[in-house]
Amino acid sequence: MNLANVLTVVRLALVPLFVVVLFVEEGEDPLWRYLAVAVFVAAALTDRIDGWVARRYGLVTDFGKVADPIADKALIGAALVGLSVLGELPWWITAVIAARELGVTALRFWVIRHGVIPASRGGKAKTLAQVVAIAAFLLPLPDVLDPVRWALMALAVLLTVVTGLDYLVQALRMRAGGDGRSGGARTDGRDTGADPWGPGPGRTGPATE
Repeated sequence: MNLANVLTVVRLALVPLFVVVLFVEEGEDPLWRYLAVAVFVAAALTDRIDGWVARRYGLVTDFGKVADPIADKALIGAALVGLSVLGELPWWITAVIAARELGVTALRFWVIRHGVIPASRGGKAKTLAQVVAIAAFLLPLPDVLDPVRWALMALAVLLTVVTGLDYLVQALRMRAGGDGRSGGARTDGRDTGADPWGPGPGRTGPATE
């Protein structure tokens, strides 16, 4: 197992630790909330690091292609569900984001024989917005900063929905044989190095969706 995959496994292992820390004292102890933020941010950073390591050293494995998206979605999902269980985030927000993430994954498999839906700047911005917004809700901030937290979450939800619709449009174009972006994939069955989830061989998992 190479370094990039080890980082992915570490991210997966941090998810249950994050959940445990988040629910200590029913999430009301400021110290434990800061610790939860630290674990969450550390886990999120491993996603950036393992991507850099993979691109730098060309470390691509089948394990990484499967485990990386699972780790990413597990971390974001655990944070959203945890905040909703604690009553700090409406369940509909968690449901919208979860539905989008699962839907995009399904779309990628749906069009896999027709082409690859490439990563977009919007998808990367969406991921960053989600991490920042979740971190803001995890932090024990004073009530006066509530408008800031909600603004960040609103931005995250907006980008989540908009980029999800963009993926849907691209998928429909590919299925219809239109001019949707193919991300460099071939439709004659020969591999160009891009995996079904990502932009190229330098990534251990999918592109940011």
